[in-house]
Amino acid sequence: MGRFFRIKLRIRRFARRHSWLVFTVRSLMIFSAAFGGAYGFISGSRSENSGYDPHAFAIGASFLFAIACVALATLSFRLRLMRKKVRKIALHNEALADRNWELQEAEQRARSLFESQGDLIVLRDLEGRITFANDAYCELAEQPRSALIGSAFALDVIEQGDTARESNGTRIHDQKIATALGPRWIAWREGLVRSDAGQPAELQCVGRDVTDRTATERALGEARDHADAANRAKSRFLAMASHEIRTPLNGIIGMSGLLLDTPLTPEQMTYAKAVKTSGDALLSLIEELLDYSKIEAGKIDLEQRPFALAALIEDITELLAPRAQARKLEIAAYVDDRLPMEVVGDAARLRQVLLNLAGNAIKFTSTGGVALIVEPGIWPNEISFLVRDTGIGIAPEAQQRIFREFEQADEKIARSYGGTGLGLSISERIVKRMGGRITLESQPGVGSTFEVSVPLAASGDKDSEQRTFAAPDLAGQSIMLVSPQSIEASLVARRLQRWGGQTCMISDAAVAQALLPERSWHAVLLDHALGAADIELLGEAARHHATQRIVMFTPATRHELQPSSASSAFTGYLVKPLRAASLAARLTMAPEVLAPSLAGDALIEAPDRAETSATAAARGLSILVAEDNEINALLMRSLLARLGHHAVICTNGEEALESWLAAKSAGAPYDLVLMDLQMPQLDGIETTKQIRAREAGQPGRHTPILALTANTLVEDRYACFEAGMDGFLIKPLDREKLADALAGLAASRHLAA
Repeated sequence: MGRFFRIKLRIRRFARRHSWLVFTVRSLMIFSAAFGGAYGFISGSRSENSGYDPHAFAIGASFLFAIACVALATLSFRLRLMRKKVRKIALHNEALADRNWELQEAEQRARSLFESQGDLIVLRDLEGRITFANDAYCELAEQPRSALIGSAFALDVIEQGDTARESNGTRIHDQKIATALGPRWIAWREGLVRSDAGQPAELQCVGRDVTDRTATERALGEARDHADAANRAKSRFLAMASHEIRTPLNGIIGMSGLLLDTPLTPEQMTYAKAVKTSGDALLSLIEELLDYSKIEAGKIDLEQRPFALAALIEDITELLAPRAQARKLEIAAYVDDRLPMEVVGDAARLRQVLLNLAGNAIKFTSTGGVALIVEPGIWPNEISFLVRDTGIGIAPEAQQRIFREFEQADEKIARSYGGTGLGLSISERIVKRMGGRITLESQPGVGSTFEVSVPLAASGDKDSEQRTFAAPDLAGQSIMLVSPQSIEASLVARRLQRWGGQTCMISDAAVAQALLPERSWHAVLLDHALGAADIELLGEAARHHATQRIVMFTPATRHELQPSSASSAFTGYLVKPLRAASLAARLTMAPEVLAPSLAGDALIEAPDRAETSATAAARGLSILVAEDNEINALLMRSLLARLGHHAVICTNGEEALESWLAAKSAGAPYDLVLMDLQMPQLDGIETTKQIRAREAGQPGRHTPILALTANTLVEDRYACFEAGMDGFLIKPLDREKLADALAGLAASRHLAA
């Protein structure tokens, strides 16, 4: 059956290919059949023996005509069906022709697009032979397409770049190609594609000329390297300039401080204070420039260590209190009791930001005061620090500008108050680096409020969460605050209310005296700003109505309180700005305890007593000072002598090493070595290493060594510790820090003895 079908199919194909031959054969066959039949019929009817019957002939002819008619009708119906099929086939063929034309047009467009592409396009079979190449590739290869097709031609590669592979298998790499126009960088994307079903896949390579982009990237890289080198050079320059400036500045500030301790005429005192104030201002400028340089270079590192939040805030207010009180301004702090006692963060950077904001508030405030308030933030583990003042305020159009570098609210303010305009910019960048934000609300002529919101999580140490003082239970207790100033009094009242007390704030002494008999008061707090006569009168009047009678005064006004018969009317004293622990201790004191004499030294607070004892304990140390600058050496000798110590001065590292060895050999080693880092012949780092090397393996304690450095970079501090130093003191030298360091050393020496 299959064989017959194949033969029939071949005959039909032959008939379609040779239609004229088929038509001739069919015509001959029809003619032969018609002629033979007609001739036979006529011949038979004329024969004598044919038995011709006209009736039978008519019937036969009619039958034959009927058969012919049926055949003609059948043929006509078939022809009609065939015409329908032919029309349908014609329409289908027309649609196929249109589709074929569209495909050919699309193929031409695609080929034209491929060939006119600026990108290089080449197809290769699995053996690496080129099956297609567009005009761009032919132009780069400098060969015609006919020569490339079927060949394994490859471009001349000068340099191979990095290679990467995408998740879909596409390979990406760069090549530096040698061309007639010079070397060109080509970025290739290579992947397997299949053009026809059943055909093997081909490797399609698409390349783009990225010479300009590569040149730009390399130029940017070189520019970045140059910028990094410039930043490093700038950092080195600033470090060197800082060292060179701090060294004489140490002598200026230190010597002026020593000069102020000597008997001077009023005019000389004024000049000496001006010198010290100018030196402090120059030091502040240097610190701001160094901080700004570190931030610009991205070298600001944050520590994550636990610290006491309330102690930090109270230390800041006490540090700024002399400056504020010298301008007759109030300064006070309030830390919300809901906050943890100890949090984790960078206390030094936070202190720097708050000192800058509070210092600016004092500088731009002429009346009133400054309040530092710490409250929970709007987000979990967030703490808000508000620095509020009653100063000149900031215009709305200047509130964004003041956070830029070297910008101030306006030129008049810059001329009147001075400053570089870097403090707020540095503070904002530090706060952002800590993950927080800084906002400003201000009204000209009314004041400003800076809010710093920083995420600070609780330390999680249960022991640290125990409060350093017991908050008194003042439920139902009445407390009167008499103060003509409202800032610190309002914060004290807020704290007393948190402790459960019922507070009454009064600004007039006569009104307070009139209200005393109305009820029994647990405590009456009197501000010395009322005047010595008024507070003595109120203290005497409050003896019969108040259990505790406390006077609040500043250290500068302590000398105004003189011993008198009225001094026994007071049960305690508090130094402004008030500490929460001191306030709680005074309010819980036994009623029968009277105030100590105001004339004696017993009135001095605990920190002063601690300082006195520490100073006494620190006397008699033998100290080796390695300092090449004559003025700084003289300053160190004078400072140490005033603190009761014996100093030996060496001008370079070799002399210091020889002096240390001689003292150790004589059995009287030095208690401390103060080592300058930059000295001729042998610097401080190398001298320290040699001292530690000689101490290695020997019994006994090693000699403490503190660095005297004007360099504030972190790298210098790491170098000090790696060399074996125990700490460092930054120039210009702070007398209190030096005294604290020596006091701690003396205490440890006495304990060891």
